[in-house]
Amino acid sequence: MLNVLLVEDNEKLRAALRTGLEATGQVLTAYDCASGEAALAFCLEQGPADVILMDVQLAGALSGIAAAVAIRREFPRLPVVFYSIQDDDAYYREFRRSGILSHYAYVRKSNYLLPSMILPLLRNAVAGQSFIDPEIEARVLEVDHKDKHSPMNLLEPAEQSVAKLLAQGLTNEQIAARLGLRDKRTISRINGQIYVAWGLGDTSTDDKVARTRVAIIVREGRLMTWGADGVARVLNERGEWVAWEGQR
Repeated sequence: MLNVLLVEDNEKLRAALRTGLEATGQVLTAYDCASGEAALAFCLEQGPADVILMDVQLAGALSGIAAAVAIRREFPRLPVVFYSIQDDDAYYREFRRSGILSHYAYVRKSNYLLPSMILPLLRNAVAGQSFIDPEIEARVLEVDHKDKHSPMNLLEPAEQSVAKLLAQGLTNEQIAARLGLRDKRTISRINGQIYVAWGLGDTSTDDKVARTRVAIIVREGRLMTWGADGVARVLNERGEWVAWEGQR
């Protein structure tokens, strides 16, 4: 019999999961709650269950991943099965940075929420195995690649701040005021550094064009280059310059 801590902020789904899992005769719900904070408090006060079944998006400030990290700080490698319907870079980035290596599964909510599919995931996590839905793994790798090749990594902190404000359409005067700088010429100098770092410093490129390209790069989150023909290209996962799919 597996004692499960169930963490799901949708009350109807939480009740359905509890009923379905307990109907198998192989699961006993030790506790169920809507937030990572409540899950952490339960583990600290009552001791952990055998395994946690937890949504990634929860009520409260903690995501399921952050809650698992906090709980596993007190109870190392406590088994946890994550599920999520969210396809958000922030969650994949958080998972990648969490350092969770074993005793876990991470699956799509739409594919794995039948009790017959959840049970093997719970048992495997308890046994120390790990499993990640191939679709989620692909997205985690995509986010990892995106972060490693982020154009922001080529900029110093002040330059990053200016680039983000350029992407919002602010003028040099507005950016200087937003950052508390007295001289708008400072922004012009920083713009020049951004252009050079991102390969936009060609003297034949109009400043307005360069600003537009900075905004596009910030929004895409990828380095881009423009040929003499005006065709935009981005770096793919193999480090090759390919035509930007967003260009018509």
